[in-house]
Amino acid sequence: MMMKERISETKAYPSKYVEIDGSRVHYVEAGSGNPILFLHGVPTSSYVWRNIMPHLSTLGRCIAPDLMGFGKSDKPDIDYTMTDHIRYIGKFIQALNLKKITFVMHGSGSIIGFDYAMSHEDNCLGLVFYEAFLRSLNNQEMSLPLQEQLRNLQDQYDLSDVSQIGSSYVDTLIQQSVMRQLTNTEMEHYREPFLCEGTGKPILQYLKELPTGDGKNAVDKMIAAYTTKLTQSTLPKLMLYSVPGFITTIAAAVWAKEHLPHLEVVEIGEELHLGQETYPEVIGDTISVWLQGIELSRK
Repeated sequence: MMMKERISETKAYPSKYVEIDGSRVHYVEAGSGNPILFLHGVPTSSYVWRNIMPHLSTLGRCIAPDLMGFGKSDKPDIDYTMTDHIRYIGKFIQALNLKKITFVMHGSGSIIGFDYAMSHEDNCLGLVFYEAFLRSLNNQEMSLPLQEQLRNLQDQYDLSDVSQIGSSYVDTLIQQSVMRQLTNTEMEHYREPFLCEGTGKPILQYLKELPTGDGKNAVDKMIAAYTTKLTQSTLPKLMLYSVPGFITTIAAAVWAKEHLPHLEVVEIGEELHLGQETYPEVIGDTISVWLQGIELSRK
């Protein structure tokens, strides 16, 4: 039986900001050396990495931004398309002059990270991903828990009405994505960015762009382009998965083993989508061992 994990509610590092195109991107950082860039998914923020960064801050410069419209980053009047997020993170990387990056990605953050990495492979050292969009999936290929969640959300909310996408919607998303009962303090961190009416626009746009596997969706095309490159990339890769998972099914893990070179695959335990909230020590220690291993292999 797995030992109980030590999980802190407290943000581990002070806030920092950088201005990009007139808006502030919030981030936290710790450590020094080659950058380890953490990219969160929807509807979370850099807060999701609070218990993982301490395991890695002796191995590099850990940096976790909030995507624009999420966490403590500004909420400019933009569409919040995936292309927008990719543009902002690209400029964030430039603003902080990040070189030789190891990406640690979760959920939709993987679309941003994979797109950047496969376009700037010479600026990357490695790819770590959990619940990632490795390839486009249709509804039948999604896990049963994810199919059920999407059906429930469509039944409960009018996804054409941004006023319905607020903190209560975030509560539903989070609670249906994790097996552990999060504390009130933890939930407050996740819902706080979406308390005001209209602030759920980034979530609504993500749901509109959710990959469908039909090849017509713009994000599907984006994923297809980087999937081909990933199957040819020599970058070291670490795939984390949980069971039953949401995005990463057993079939997805098998596909990755068969198609992605230089890949290590590790199961972290029983969880749906937010393993960072249940197994932060397992995730942190696993990435730490892997990072030290690829560093030794480069010498």
